[in-house]
Amino acid sequence: MITDPLFYAAAIPAVVLMGLSKGGFSGLGLLSLPLMALVVSPVQSAAIMLPILIIQDVVTVWAYRHHWDRRNLAILLPSGIIGIISGYLLAARVSDAAVTLAVGIISTAFAVRRLILERRATPPDPTKADMPHGLLWGYVMGFTSMVAHAGGPPFQIYVMPQRLPRDVFVGTGAICFALLNWIKVPPYMALGQFTGENLATAGALFPVAVVSTWLGVLLVRRTSGERFYTLVYLLLILVGAKLVFDGARAFL
Repeated sequence: MITDPLFYAAAIPAVVLMGLSKGGFSGLGLLSLPLMALVVSPVQSAAIMLPILIIQDVVTVWAYRHHWDRRNLAILLPSGIIGIISGYLLAARVSDAAVTLAVGIISTAFAVRRLILERRATPPDPTKADMPHGLLWGYVMGFTSMVAHAGGPPFQIYVMPQRLPRDVFVGTGAICFALLNWIKVPPYMALGQFTGENLATAGALFPVAVVSTWLGVLLVRRTSGERFYTLVYLLLILVGAKLVFDGARAFL
């Protein structure tokens, strides 16, 4: 287990941010890996974080077990699995910077446009969970989750215009990413990243993971549906801007 206090000074805030994200404030979790990467390698930080994500998924899925959309999951999961497999097979050939930059630009443009549209006197009607768009964004979700740990924005781009009830939106995402995270376990094992040190370190952070996720759930349930969607759009803009910055910096 890692014992360096400096590591935990970065890892604890990272796990708290991920817990708040898993609780419903989607986007905050994208700041977690960069925080941990300040003190360990990006690959090791991702390997430590994956067991933590799985524990947090258990909390979120339990909290929202009665609130999820069957059609969205039926569309997103098969293409998301294909995206993960593609990301694993093409990881050596794909530029992380290019993927990060593209997702950042698309996410920011989408969130800004939606905020403008929904502030009009007559906001657009909610969209439906349709197969063509769902398969496309599901694949992108799985691919970017595997390659650049950025599967959240594609999920939001597809699902948020549907204006699902707040808890259904969060619950659908919770189940979707819980299943996808389990599918990512074999590739990480194949890469030899689940070492005793990494697993023990993840285990030491489990209490923080559980408490922070429940805190996220409680905060979401105190937020009205309309305010919740506005907050998530704003978070998506911030996350998109960060992805653009990271991608551009990697190119330069």
